[in-house]
This record gives sequence, structure tokens and C-alpha cells, in this order.
Amino acid sequence: MKAKITATASYLPERILTNFDLEKMVDTNDEWIRSRTGIETRHLVKEGEATSDMGTQIALQLLEKSGKDPEEIDLILVATSTPDYLVCSTAALTQDKIGAKNAWGFDIAAACSGFIFAMETASKFIESGRYKNAIVIGADTMSSIIDYTDRDTCVIFGDGGGGVLLESSDDDVGILDSILYIDGSGSRYLNVPAGGSAHPTSKDTVDKRMHFVHQDGKPIFKFAVKNMADVSKQILDQNKLTGDDLKLFIPHQANRRIIDAAAKRCGLPEDKVFINIHKYGNTTAGTIPIALNEAAESGRLEHGDLLLLAAFGGGFTWGSMLIRWGDA
Repeated sequence: MKAKITATASYLPERILTNFDLEKMVDTNDEWIRSRTGIETRHLVKEGEATSDMGTQIALQLLEKSGKDPEEIDLILVATSTPDYLVCSTAALTQDKIGAKNAWGFDIAAACSGFIFAMETASKFIESGRYKNAIVIGADTMSSIIDYTDRDTCVIFGDGGGGVLLESSDDDVGILDSILYIDGSGSRYLNVPAGGSAHPTSKDTVDKRMHFVHQDGKPIFKFAVKNMADVSKQILDQNKLTGDDLKLFIPHQANRRIIDAAAKRCGLPEDKVFINIHKYGNTTAGTIPIALNEAAESGRLEHGDLLLLAAFGGGFTWGSMLIRWGDA
């Protein structure tokens, strides 16, 4: 038994922040941002809008597209680095808001690789035979932890998310394989220093702006290029496939140069690589499910197509997933 995707959805907040808007906020410009990241615009939540609100909209779309009743959902997993609260999971808040009273679930913190990690987790629950319908969401409100006076981070990130409905499949479609990694030694290069048990919130941590994302871009870029490319090639080799066998490659949308390097490593032409970073920036756990929904809705995936997902994120986390697409 496999877990297959039977519906996709995404949610992008209405407010848009352009490169030209950022020119007025920090020492940067449109050409500099586009040439180094490929980003032109990103979406931001409105005041009072949180990650669970995005997750709820995504889940409601999945229910509508699939024709499922909320009470048919067994499991809800939310991949996020920006939960509404530290104690109550975003999955629980989403479950309550959609009325999925028979579902249980939890959040997964794996930064930009979170959606793939959550997909792997949910698929194993379904493959066990005990659970039939799982909602898997990747969403982040990155604007809540971004310092808009720090040009190294504020130009990169946006808000948004997406998700899928996973169901059991006894045919040849569904999640075929995955390779996942973590390396905690990378935590010093990309993190939010305060707010956890290591550095609890205090006046000092607030004054030092330790509750925002901090990153050291050069080692992150170097590590991401190598490892996202390597793990993409690794899963193809493990399944005796080449880039010619793939219909589409959906990489994490962190930086256009990282995407291009991963595609080149797999021998993939540009028309097989899904890219939307120019529109949304890096929505962390949201990039892959947003792209997946766009690919499905635009007709770029048909029954039987092979799809490769790959991500790299802070922590460090990285991985790849091979999927044979089925009809929704």
C-alpha cells in the first residue's frame, strides 16, 4: 500500500511586498535582489493573520476539492517554523477551525524541508493501514520573525503555504521513495536565537533583536547547493532513474542559483523544473506545496508522471522525495 496525493491547495496572503518597496526600507535595490535571488515580489499576511489561518484556508480547499467531510480526516500534520503559539500546535488549531473532530496530529519543525518531512511521516501512517485520510500542510508566516532592517534576510522571505490530501493507494501511484537528512551542526548558520529554552524571552533578548531570523549566507548557500543537488541525484540513482524519466522537478524555492545547480546536477532542462520564486520568495515550508498546487492546476502533471521534490533548510535539514502522480 502507498500514500497518494488526491488533492492539492495553496494560500497566498493578499498583501504584496515588491523589491521596489524594499528599496525604501533598507539599503538594497531591485537589480541586486533579482540577480542574487531571483525574487521580485513576496506576499505578506495582514494584521492579525497567523499560520493557522493560512492552514485553515488550505485545509478547507482540500476538503472542497476532494469532497471529503471534515469528520473523515484522520490526521493533520503542519510543517512550520512559525506556529501561532509555542504550546498549542498549529495542527490542533487548524483541526478545530475546520471541524475535523476525529483527527489528531502535530506540527513538524524542519524549516524549509518541513513539507517533505511531513509527507514522509503521514505516508507511513497511511501505509500502516490504520489511517485513511491525512491532510499535510506546509505554511509559514515568515514576516513574524523577519527583521525588516536586515537586508540579508528581509529580501528573501515571504508568507504563504500549501498542502495536500493523502489517501491510501493499492496501485502503482503515490509516494515511491524518500531520502531525508539532518545535521545539527548547521544550526549556528541559520536560526532564531531567542524565544526557546536556550535563551528565554527577556528584555535583553528583545533589545538585542534575538527573536528574528539570523543567518550566515555564504556557508548556507554552499551547503544548500551541494546537498540539495546531491540528494536529488541520489534518489534518482537509488531508483535507477535519470532526469529523462522525470516529468517535473519541484525544488524548494530558496534561491534561483541553488535551484539551477540542483537541476544541472540531475541533468534536467529548464522546462522540467518548476520555478515560482520570483512571485513569492522563500515561504520556507510553504514553497514546495505552493508549487505543487500550481503545477497540478496548470496541467503540468498527468497520471503516471514521475515527480521529484527536493529541499534544504535550516538546522540543517534536507531531503528528496519521488512520487508517481495519480489522478485526483
